[in-house]
Amino acid sequence: MSRILAALTILLALLVAASLALGDVSLTWRDIYHATTGTGDADPQSVMIVFDLRLPRVLLALLVGVALATAGTITLAIMRNPLAEPGVLGINSGAAAAAMAVIVLIQDPPVALLQAAGFLGAAAMALAVYALAWRGSTSSLRIILIGIGLSSLATAGTTFLSAFGDIGSVQRAMIWLAGSVYDANMVKVRLLALWLIIPVMLAFLASRELDLICFGDNYARSLGQPVDRVRGMMIVLVTVLSGAAVAVSGLIGFVGLVAPHVARRLVGASHARIFPVAALIGACLVVAADLIGRIVLPPLQLPAGIVTGLVGAPFFAYLLWGRRHGHE
Repeated sequence: MSRILAALTILLALLVAASLALGDVSLTWRDIYHATTGTGDADPQSVMIVFDLRLPRVLLALLVGVALATAGTITLAIMRNPLAEPGVLGINSGAAAAAMAVIVLIQDPPVALLQAAGFLGAAAMALAVYALAWRGSTSSLRIILIGIGLSSLATAGTTFLSAFGDIGSVQRAMIWLAGSVYDANMVKVRLLALWLIIPVMLAFLASRELDLICFGDNYARSLGQPVDRVRGMMIVLVTVLSGAAVAVSGLIGFVGLVAPHVARRLVGASHARIFPVAALIGACLVVAADLIGRIVLPPLQLPAGIVTGLVGAPFFAYLLWGRRHGHE
């Protein structure tokens, strides 16, 4: 496992370096070195590009990838469904509906209000799904079915607002819904990093509980696990992680599905091993998606959510094909 972690860390470092170097204005490795260390004859323009534009963007992408991958790993475990991801809990749809409402109904809303609305919409949807799924106890099937239903309802609300809202406001909302870290700054980076420390640590500490719940509710209860309480706490963690990521970057899909599946193939079924590997894979995915979106069609910039969708859709089809033929 140490080799896998080392390889992924090196890959992430290379992606970060490439993200700092490439863009509308390309920088040499010497420019980056002088700008980041403050040594030599650092060009003020290079310093501004690195610290004000690219470094906050790549760091925010990295943190969003870690959050989405960790949330996806938890979701796969508690739902025991290889096609499940945080969107199953309605988190993405709730955040999208709330953000759309703020953008369309309020003239020039502040960024902080938009982020708060996205997080609160995600939390409200997750709470509604869990409350409606409770019937003396919870089951992953009920949660999935109710999540799909409420997601469709939230999507209908989003569509209604986009159909009758101001064209300019709707266009801004569509850009947010596509998922991007283009408006990153160090304040967002610091806030998201502080926000993620405790949830990520709690997720890792819950590795054994997730290992147990993967075997089924009855088996876990026979070993003394309070399944409903554990599932409820894990849904809270998923909401905190995904809601924070969605609030700062919009909807970046499939990271929570791809990262844990690849990590499981690399290191096995133990969640203590899956979490760090999935976090690194998620960070690599979002950083790479943002980099590709910036350089593939210059001067246009594709949102990272579009790039991850182009990767995630075939991966989803692959999982469906495997399920059709009885593979894991």
